[in-house]
Amino acid sequence: MALDGSPASRVSGGPRPEAPSAAAAAAVDAINPGGERASGENFPVALRLLPTSRRGYLMAVYGFARTTDDIGDRAPPEQRIRLLDELEDDLRRLYAGPGPAGTAGPQTRVVQGLGPAVADCGIPMQPFLDLIQANRQDQVVSRYQGFEELRGYCRLSANPVGRIVLHVFGCFSERRAELSDSVCTALQLAEHWQDVAEDFRADRIYLPALDMKEYGCTEEDLSLATAPPQLRALIAFETDRAAVMLNAGAPLIGTLRGAARVAVAGYVAGGRAALAAISGAGHDVLRGAPKPRKQRLAAELLLAYARGR
Repeated sequence: MALDGSPASRVSGGPRPEAPSAAAAAAVDAINPGGERASGENFPVALRLLPTSRRGYLMAVYGFARTTDDIGDRAPPEQRIRLLDELEDDLRRLYAGPGPAGTAGPQTRVVQGLGPAVADCGIPMQPFLDLIQANRQDQVVSRYQGFEELRGYCRLSANPVGRIVLHVFGCFSERRAELSDSVCTALQLAEHWQDVAEDFRADRIYLPALDMKEYGCTEEDLSLATAPPQLRALIAFETDRAAVMLNAGAPLIGTLRGAARVAVAGYVAGGRAALAAISGAGHDVLRGAPKPRKQRLAAELLLAYARGR
């Protein structure tokens, strides 16, 4: 399993996958019946402000990402790898395009929903494969020794979304992708720091073990009702590190215009508001996941859009 963020897809090529059984397709769809989950995440912050066509493409991407995550988190553990494999096979059918008469196309709603965005925006397959691979990694990796290992995971679990967004708006470039990666990794880190208690209950710790040791934190500290001083200090450090990464990528906003600028400003604003919420809670992330206030979110969005960073 790649911890450095390098692609490690189950399938590297070969013939078009056979269509899944109706039961298999239904099982994938049943994990996220609506194809999306529109609350509690930073991803769809500015969707309501976007043109209908782009909003539809992004919601299709969001639905795929949410379904992939929900398979990795909510499906029966013994079925998760199989369902992720089925999802990858269905994605490959989408990219294989029309085959001989009678050849089945994608069978799951979330992959079918990606069709217009993939066709109209030229989105490559690899970012979607990376999202699936991140969830495979979650099944076998529950602890990270150092920060670079965690960044490698974010390259699979978060950065692909930003790259897909750039393709959706027709503004992808390697320089923009680098800035986007910094923003997306910071957003993923902010979510991890908000959800320390929830993740621990699921037997996952994203706080790097080396950082925990440096601050004198133990896994037992994560089981408490409130965060002890050493854990608060660690969360303050990790929050500041995420903020530095977010600010390093934020100039991406200034390279964009129109709806793309609104969308990316929304993502940056969501991250800043989330990090501010953690700080506002005194870095006690065990009482409950600190959530940003709507007023703070709106203010951050306006400021990021106007300043271009």
